Amino acid sequence: MTEMYLQNRPSMLLVDDDEVLCTVLAPALEKRGFEVAVAHDYEGAISAVASARPECAVVDLKLPGNSGLCLVRKLLNGDARTRIVVLTGYGSIATAMEAVKLGVHAYLTKPADADDIAVALRSDAGTFSASAPERPLSVRRLEWEYINRVLTVNNGNISATARLLGMHRRTLQRKLSKHPVRA
Repeated sequence: MTEMYLQNRPSMLLVDDDEVLCTVLAPALEKRGFEVAVAHDYEGAISAVASARPECAVVDLKLPGNSGLCLVRKLLNGDARTRIVVLTGYGSIATAMEAVKLGVHAYLTKPADADDIAVALRSDAGTFSASAPERPLSVRRLEWEYINRVLTVNNGNISATARLLGMHRRTLQRKLSKHPVRA
């Protein structure tokens, strides 16, 4: 009976550049009934998908090599039935909207635990935890949101985004490397 249970476990791809998070989250998700494969960057995720198509995926928004949204697009182009949770410490309205347009099942901001992820993947309706602020956003936060929206439109291309925003590429990279400005 245990063997049959193991065969019916949904396959999951966990993609996050935070290796410590993955070493904690992967076993926790396995205890919740998933068969988890882990990748730490875009290329590793593409290799994992090539060997076995996952039924669901947990994708960090900010990945080395390419955007998590680009990976989401690639996963859904391969199989539109793949349930995907975008997990991010850099939640913004622009990325949440882009994720919805792409067809993700849930958009969760960190810290989200294995229970949050399992519930989101198993629910019928999408889960989005990017809540609207209670007070107006600061000018610096609005700038950060706008930069990320333009970056999303340019599919993560920093040079094209810098040209559209009329700023030097290094200045844009410096702004993007910082944590999001608080409201």
